[in-house]
Amino acid sequence: MLWPESSTPFMFEEDAVGADAVRAVARDLGVPLLFGSDQIERGRVPRLFNSAFMLGEDGSTRAVYRKMHLVPFGEFIPLKSWLFFVSPLVDSLAEFAPGAATVLLPVGGHRISTAICYEVVYPGLVRDAVQQGSELLTTITNDAWYGNSSAPYQHFAMASMRAIEQGRYLVRAANTGISGIVDPYGRVVVASGIFERTAVVGQARYLKARTVYARFGDAVAWAAVALTMAMGLLPARAEGR
Repeated sequence: MLWPESSTPFMFEEDAVGADAVRAVARDLGVPLLFGSDQIERGRVPRLFNSAFMLGEDGSTRAVYRKMHLVPFGEFIPLKSWLFFVSPLVDSLAEFAPGAATVLLPVGGHRISTAICYEVVYPGLVRDAVQQGSELLTTITNDAWYGNSSAPYQHFAMASMRAIEQGRYLVRAANTGISGIVDPYGRVVVASGIFERTAVVGQARYLKARTVYARFGDAVAWAAVALTMAMGLLPARAEGR
């Protein structure tokens, strides 16, 4: 079961009552639950993370993935030291820290991966998870920012490309849609509309075979660039003879 990014109106690890209620859902239904919630790492300098939590059927935390590719100005302020002239505005924004590595999430003897929000537009990030053994792709997102525009549809289409590239089913949960399942050929198995209050139910399979892209990544594209450049130099060399 997937819930979207920002599923809880509280920090999952900081609110015992709220956390118990979420864990009870997994226990009562007897299914793993993947959802998004902010996470704080306390230390001399506390750090805030946009995280995805995987709970087992017993409600225990099995794994936590911290978002690595953050959104500029939405989750962190680039060149913050240069923006001293708008310091009150910059300082009022919560700034997230990036996660350090891909984390595979255990589900019934299988391993899956997730991408939080716009991380799903990075082919290399999803490919890295598949190389490490991910058998199913998931993505959780908060698309409420885009309202009733073309952006939620564009975001869903970009997520669907990752399924095709990696030869994996992709399951997507978005708080305002589009939520759904895409098969390894890019076909939509089931999907919700945007701003539709519903529970999307469908089937997705665990797969292990790897596509050409999963094996070689952008090597073919870089080879094509090199070949194009080489072909472009041939006329110049011919004229110089």
